[in-house]
Amino acid sequence: MSRNRAITLLSVGHACVDVYQGAVASLVPFFVAERAYGYTAVSGIVLAASLLSSVAQPVFGLLADRWAMPWILPVSTALGGLGIALSGLSGSYPLTLLFVAVSGLGVAAYHPESARVARLLSEGSHSAMGWFSVGGNLGFAAAPLMVTAVVSSGGLRMSPLLVVPALAGSVLCLPVLHALGRTHRRSGNAAAMAGTDDKASFVRLSLSVILRSIEFVGLSTFISLYAQQRPGGSTTAGTLALFVLYLGGAVGSVVGGNLANRWDRVAVARWAYLLTVPALAGTVFVPGPAFYLFVALTSVALYVPFSLHVTLGQDYLPTRVGTAGGITLGLTVSVGGLVTPLIGTIADATSLRTALAPLILLPALSWLLFRGLPEPTAPKHLASTTPTADC
Repeated sequence: MSRNRAITLLSVGHACVDVYQGAVASLVPFFVAERAYGYTAVSGIVLAASLLSSVAQPVFGLLADRWAMPWILPVSTALGGLGIALSGLSGSYPLTLLFVAVSGLGVAAYHPESARVARLLSEGSHSAMGWFSVGGNLGFAAAPLMVTAVVSSGGLRMSPLLVVPALAGSVLCLPVLHALGRTHRRSGNAAAMAGTDDKASFVRLSLSVILRSIEFVGLSTFISLYAQQRPGGSTTAGTLALFVLYLGGAVGSVVGGNLANRWDRVAVARWAYLLTVPALAGTVFVPGPAFYLFVALTSVALYVPFSLHVTLGQDYLPTRVGTAGGITLGLTVSVGGLVTPLIGTIADATSLRTALAPLILLPALSWLLFRGLPEPTAPKHLASTTPTADC
């Protein structure tokens, strides 16, 4: 199997997993309409998806560093889809939280190992890792369209149909696992990296990842409701805003990977965060149709550093690429859900615009964290671990 084909399959599989992270936010308007949940209640649903994922993600990263677990990719994909599929069946709020948490666990199990496998197959290429990340972004972008198409026709009771991408993603993982198995049988061992861990830089990078997560999850949770509340707003306007937010991420990931081939990743990420500040301010405060333009600009700017976080983290921790991938790729989404209930509480007490306004400061803090960060040198794979074209 060629590198491009393997990365393509991984990217599509990544989309089939991250569609369920996007599905949580996409289901929010339907939970509000059908079950009369308030901002705090729907924030709790996002928290349920994020809390277990945030705790489990580093654990799965540590496990990925000790043992190669490629089999977990199809299993975790199926688990992520099953939880979302069941979330709409019961009117019980605790059961809804449980099912969404199960989905979050599946997503948490997927990301560290998939980042390790993608690192192997990409051979350290920033562009290849960017395309792998694009899969997740496209999954996010597809989520509001998928959820709206399924749930709007028959209500939340139609949610079992949402398991279909998980089944497809599990099957798509199998050729990649077969190719990896043949490679390992020829080489005799799994991947190994040489280098020295730069823990201080990784901590600063992780703090920036956390801030970005708060911005993105906060926006994705409430942007649909915010668009509906604006003059001329409707359910369609809310779905469109969420779609634009997610689709812009796919563009940003590709742009980020290509820019990193020309300039330092640290510099690219720093400028992206600086540009996010005015874009996010426009999203919150600018009236009229220009709102969608600023949503797109915010999404692109937030996602330019997305795949760069992953490769930077793996280069800062070359001996712990599973842990680095679990934190930079997985926690990028899940940690923000821990803060979302606070945003919801502020929105219930004041307004959604007031609750979203503080997010504008966060990319400026990320810009400060990136100032002075060193550009690491990518460690070399051992020759025995490089996948060959005849896999």
